[in-house]
Amino acid sequence: MEAQNGGGAPVVLNVYDLTPMNNYLYWFGLGIFHSGIEVHGMEYGFGAHEFPTSGVFEVEPKGCPGFVYRRSVWMGTTDMSRAEFRSFIENLAGKYNGNMYHLISKNCNHFTDDVCRNLTRKSIPGWVNRLARVGSFFNCLLPESIQVSTVRHVPTHPSFSDDDMDSISSSLIGDSDVEELDQHLLPQDVHSIDVPPKLAKDLL
Repeated sequence: MEAQNGGGAPVVLNVYDLTPMNNYLYWFGLGIFHSGIEVHGMEYGFGAHEFPTSGVFEVEPKGCPGFVYRRSVWMGTTDMSRAEFRSFIENLAGKYNGNMYHLISKNCNHFTDDVCRNLTRKSIPGWVNRLARVGSFFNCLLPESIQVSTVRHVPTHPSFSDDDMDSISSSLIGDSDVEELDQHLLPQDVHSIDVPPKLAKDLL
């Protein structure tokens, strides 16, 4: 993607659907999304696993496996060179271990927001992480599985028909969606960001 309004490397937020329900919820400013940040020709995201090592990974832009690409949002540009950005992302990766993933307090959208704030001084759009922001105020009302669990495997999305929507008319997020949210995980065919040993030691 070419830079807009002058020089610098483009910083682009790529947003993906985590559930087919987004086709209905998106137009109301709601939805359940995964996001990755695209810089210098690669996309970086954050996912869960069970080990105390980085959950930050890189993939081809707009191609994060396991999710359905929805749209991209231009966030601005950065003056960081490719080498400077690589050093920055490796440093940040040490602060986002896979076993620290939490749907409400430390998810993929918190990671991309952190990157955007550092590179462009802008936050990602509020609608991308609205579920987490609402949950932070009403955490005591959320099912325990959402409050404390990390994700286990890549979600598989069943097809939704119009008749299926009748079963969720009383709630925007039903029990099946709670389970699906609790399964957002680091995809298998992505490249993890390796934190240099010396840097990892400094972060401990």
